[in-house]
Amino acid sequence: MLFIHGVASQMNPTSQAEIYRNQPFAGALFVLSASFMFAVMGALVKVVSTSLTNDMVVFFRNLCALVFILPWIWYRRPHDGIKTALFQLHLIRSLAGLGAMYCFFYAIDQLQLSEACLLIATTPLFIPVIAYVWIREPVARKVRGAIIIGFIGIVLILKPGLEVFQPVTIVGLASGVLAALAMVSIRRMSTSEPTIRIVFYFTVLSTLISAVPLIWSWQSPQPRIWWLLILIGLLAAVGQILLTKGYSLAPAAQVGPFTYGNVVFATLFGWIFWGESLDAMTWVGAVLICIAGIIAARRTKTHALPGTTAGAINSAEASSRKNRSVKSSPSCDGEFTGKK
Repeated sequence: MLFIHGVASQMNPTSQAEIYRNQPFAGALFVLSASFMFAVMGALVKVVSTSLTNDMVVFFRNLCALVFILPWIWYRRPHDGIKTALFQLHLIRSLAGLGAMYCFFYAIDQLQLSEACLLIATTPLFIPVIAYVWIREPVARKVRGAIIIGFIGIVLILKPGLEVFQPVTIVGLASGVLAALAMVSIRRMSTSEPTIRIVFYFTVLSTLISAVPLIWSWQSPQPRIWWLLILIGLLAAVGQILLTKGYSLAPAAQVGPFTYGNVVFATLFGWIFWGESLDAMTWVGAVLICIAGIIAARRTKTHALPGTTAGAINSAEASSRKNRSVKSSPSCDGEFTGKK
């Protein structure tokens, strides 16, 4: 026992971190649990949207999440405090994440729950495109192929030019684009901003900004709706914490694909509670999007569900890996290969 303790005490901190992050089964369980929480939250959003406007639902989701997350932030207390020199990037991240939330919740109300979740699941396909345009991050050859496959899946779901095409699906797709923009903005900040600070500014700014429309669209929720709104905020907060924990236990390439459990759970809830079903073209499109998203997630540094802290953690870790003794250089297809 003393020998083991002595060896452990002499281990490199980086090695200890790698051991801690090498728990893919536990990480997958946490990510899958988070996906379940987000699917339940989506179902509750669909329920309350029949009684409240989209503005009200988005605001209370943010307000309740703020109430639940602030104690966690206070407990973690970043050593550098919450003061930032990157407020502009925090604002971009918050506006993009909040815009994705507005679009997603509206799509949940107007579309089938599974369709709305499928459209926001396109986020990993847009991340490499936005990262290339904004920060000139190379796009690997396999990612380019995955993006093409994913966009074929999107076309099958949207069905443009056909009688069954629903214009509101464009709003759902916009949620995926805006969520991708939010994730890339997190990557821009992750080298200097701790996760706690990114979470703090997003939670506070999104609550304040979403409160503005209530000046002219306030509604008094019914008593039973109050409890559902509180539950939505609680599920969002717990889902964020679970997802963050999952991404801290294993590399994103191993646990990222389990975020698509959200689509599976949403489809199941839609079938059970609303009798929803998907046509053949949508099923094929869903499979293509999930496959493409998994490939893109495994080959792209920034991947997480929108509005979560996991994206910040994943981006920060990707940046910290560049500073280790193993040097990274881009290969011929844009990937990073380790060279000792």
